[in-house]
Amino acid sequence: MSSDEVERSVQDAAEPIKVLIVDDHTVVRRGLRGFFDLLDDIEVVGEAEDGRRAVALVDEVRPDVVLMDIVMPTMDGIAAIGEIKARHPDVEIVALTSFIEEDRVTAALEAGATGYLLKDAEADDLATAIRRAQAGEVHLDPQVARLLARRVRNPQPDHEPLTEREREVLRLVAKGHSNREIGALLDITERTARTHVSNILGKLALASRTQAALWAIEHKAV
Repeated sequence: MSSDEVERSVQDAAEPIKVLIVDDHTVVRRGLRGFFDLLDDIEVVGEAEDGRRAVALVDEVRPDVVLMDIVMPTMDGIAAIGEIKARHPDVEIVALTSFIEEDRVTAALEAGATGYLLKDAEADDLATAIRRAQAGEVHLDPQVARLLARRVRNPQPDHEPLTEREREVLRLVAKGHSNREIGALLDITERTARTHVSNILGKLALASRTQAALWAIEHKAV
């Protein structure tokens, strides 16, 4: 399914995507709410001023997608992402921040964020990121994608080739699926899916699922 088809399918759904906005600046939260209120397929169900409040609100309002600032008082966005994903693995999270440092980007994605956008992104791009997150797709700001792609490029192209099954698993990893979901989609056990992911990381000399997903995108394996 293409990105346009994903967006249309979400827009045509009976229920709007429930979004929780998390940012320590009131003006940012109000601006985002004002934009999303103009859209038929996205509904803001809550706002939080820090990560701790965000974790509590997710328990209360059960959003589909959380739009998460990274640098906040009390509990930062990265810690909140990890806490939310541990409690509610089905909730998708899109990081929205002014910072593009590699350590922050990697930490947010490895904590469980589905996307990473900069605050100067176009409003329509924010909506696209939310729709893609709801569909289980990774959506990265182009600057972020280039930053991480440079990191995961393998300078030694003679890596051990992946099996056909490993390529299938890699494609699903790149789409954001968990080991359990991969097992269900390929009719294999979760343990077998985990083994395939481990083998993929070893063959490609990568350190994480996030790097594997970016490698797949960079090498057009998806």
